[in-house]
Amino acid sequence: MRQSSETSARACAAIAPSIANPDAAGFGVYVHWPFCASKCPYCDFNSHVRLAGIDEESFLDAFLAEIATTKRRIGARRVDSVFLGGGTPSLMSPATVAAILVCIDEHWPIDCDAEITLEANPSSVEAGRFAGYRAAGVNRVSLGVQALADADLRKLGRLHTAAEARKALDIAASTFPRFSFDLIYARPGQTPAQWADELGAALAFGSRHLSLYQLTIEDGTPFAALHAAGKLTPPDPEAADELYRLTDAMTRAAGLPAYEISNHAVAGEESRHNLLYWRYGEYAGIGAGAHGRLLVDGVRRATSTERQPEAWRAKVLATGDGLVEDDALTAAEQGDEALLMGLRLTEGLGLDRLAALGGVTPSAAAIAELVGLGLLEVISGNRLRATPAGRFVLNEIVLRLSTAFVPVPGGPRS
Repeated sequence: MRQSSETSARACAAIAPSIANPDAAGFGVYVHWPFCASKCPYCDFNSHVRLAGIDEESFLDAFLAEIATTKRRIGARRVDSVFLGGGTPSLMSPATVAAILVCIDEHWPIDCDAEITLEANPSSVEAGRFAGYRAAGVNRVSLGVQALADADLRKLGRLHTAAEARKALDIAASTFPRFSFDLIYARPGQTPAQWADELGAALAFGSRHLSLYQLTIEDGTPFAALHAAGKLTPPDPEAADELYRLTDAMTRAAGLPAYEISNHAVAGEESRHNLLYWRYGEYAGIGAGAHGRLLVDGVRRATSTERQPEAWRAKVLATGDGLVEDDALTAAEQGDEALLMGLRLTEGLGLDRLAALGGVTPSAAAIAELVGLGLLEVISGNRLRATPAGRFVLNEIVLRLSTAFVPVPGGPRS
C-alpha cells in the first residue's frame, strides 16, 4: 500500500480463506466512522447525523493521528484484517479511505492477503464510488440491506428501497472479490412463511456470507419507547425460536451454515475480522466510540474512545488519542470474555486457548453439569461448544462456567 492505492489493490488482490487455526486469532484494526445520513429507530450504535455537513478532512487528520499514537504505544504488528465500520463508512470519500489504509500500512504492514472490509448502506452506493473503494484497497463490502420489502424498510427507518438494495448488491458483486449483507428478521408481524420467502430471495443473490439478526429492542432507542408504549410488539420467544430454526435450516441447505450465532457462510468465506473478535484476538479501535483489545507490555488492555465525534476529534488532535477507557484485564476477566465470545462460534473454544489467555479453566463438574443439561458439548481437540439449545441461554452458560473457574498450573502463557 505504500506505492499507491491502485498498486495496493493489485498487490492484495488475492484473498486468503478464513484463519485455519482457531487459536491463532491475529491482529486487526477497526476504524469507526460515526456518521449516518439518518438514525434508524432500532439502532443503539454510536452513530450521529450532521445535517450541516462534516469536515471530513479534519476527521481524517484525527484518524491518522490516533493510528500513529497507537503504533507508538504497542509497537510492531502485522495486520490480518481491517474493518471500516460505523455509522455509514460509505459516506466517506474513496480518497479518505485510501489515506486511512495507507496510514495503517505505514505503521503496521498489512498482509497482502488481508481482509479489508467496508460497511455500506444501499442508499449510499454508487458504482463509481465503489470502484474508488476497490482501488483504495478494500476487498470486501458488507451491505446493511436489513429487509427486502419496501414496507418493512420504511418501518425500520431505512432510506433505501428494495430495488435500490438489489442494485447495490449487483454493484457489490461486480466490484469486490467478496461481499456480504445483513438482514433483520423476527420483525413485528413477520410470519415464518414471509421470512422463508425473503430469506430465499436473499440466498438467491449468490453472496457467500450473510449476517441474519433477530430484531432486538435496545434501551434508549425509539423502538424501545414504542415497545414500552405497547405500539411495537416483536414475535414472542416461541415464535422467534421458530424463525431462528427456519433460518438455520434454510442457510444450511443452501451451503451457508452458521459459523456464529447470527453469521452464515460458505466454508472459507467467514468474516476474518469478526472471527478475530470471537476468537479473542488483538485489535486496535480507532475513531469515536471505538473499542479495542491490545497487548501492551504483555498485558491485555480494554480500550474505548470518546463517543461524541467532535469531542473525540478535539481530544485526538490535542493529545494524540481519544481514549476514555484503558484498563488492564485480570486473568478472570480475560477468561470470561474469551468464553462469551468463543461459545458464540460453531467451532467453540479450546480449553487450552482459554488457559493460555487467562490461566484458568472451568471445573470438570461445571462442564459435566451443562453437558448433562444438553446446553454444552465437548468436541474434538478438547473444545467446548454451545449446543443449539445452549445458544439461547449463552449468558447463563458463561456465568456458570466462569464462576467455576479453577487456576491452571503455570498461569497465562500469552
